[in-house]
Amino acid sequence: MREFRLSLHTWTIDTTPLGLCLDATARAGYDAIELRHLDLVRCYDAGMSRDQILGMVRDSGVPLGVLGTEYGWFFAAPAEQRRLFDVLRETCRIAVDLGCDMIMSAPGQTTGTVAEAVAATRIAGEIVGEFGLQLALEFNSQHPVVNRTAVLREIIAGAGHSHCGLLLDAYHLHRSQGIARGLEGVTKQELFAFQYSDAPAQSAAARRPTDRLPPGMGVIDWEELFRLLRKIGYDGYLSYEAPNPVLWQRSPYDVCAEGLENTLRLMAH
Repeated sequence: MREFRLSLHTWTIDTTPLGLCLDATARAGYDAIELRHLDLVRCYDAGMSRDQILGMVRDSGVPLGVLGTEYGWFFAAPAEQRRLFDVLRETCRIAVDLGCDMIMSAPGQTTGTVAEAVAATRIAGEIVGEFGLQLALEFNSQHPVVNRTAVLREIIAGAGHSHCGLLLDAYHLHRSQGIARGLEGVTKQELFAFQYSDAPAQSAAARRPTDRLPPGMGVIDWEELFRLLRKIGYDGYLSYEAPNPVLWQRSPYDVCAEGLENTLRLMAH
């Protein structure tokens, strides 16, 4: 049994249809897959029904580790926020149908105040709680407000739901406060999910960075990262999320295999 459970985030092979994503994930040997709301939307746009999508995921034999909802509800105007919370409810229904207990969300491209994010998270937490699920919230190092661990913890604490917790990402930790500082004081109970990729020496100033690299091919100190996760006692999924146009031009089977092999090699050091 592996020390950490490993999942494949579909943004890593973004241009790949979901059926091939599932097959590449299974063949590489990941323990699960992390799906985005966008993956479902693309299937609907291709003419698939809800039952067909769920059947495809089930038939793949790949467990669904984490399911993303549509971003933006932190700071959305009332009408848009209601729409996004309807999406969240449907995301929860799909997660339940597929045996997944973890929903994730990030702040998205809109911005506002921490107080607004707290109020929105309070509602989102109630929705997710109705389904008996957990909600993992992520910060983005390039977001104007929700851009480091402390801000995310403040939002989650303000919402006051035990089923809301942290989703931290090695890339965003590195680009914000650093791995060690970003994980300082984080407990096993509050760390719900973890995503990872490597980072280049010079990163692009983009709100949704797509310059991420396979582990071991950038500047992140993986020995330190795994040591800190062990110290925390983290036992959730490590989700390989490395969006990069260079990777999207390669075979998804090769990209998935490379990510898993690199991760296992670095984990063993």
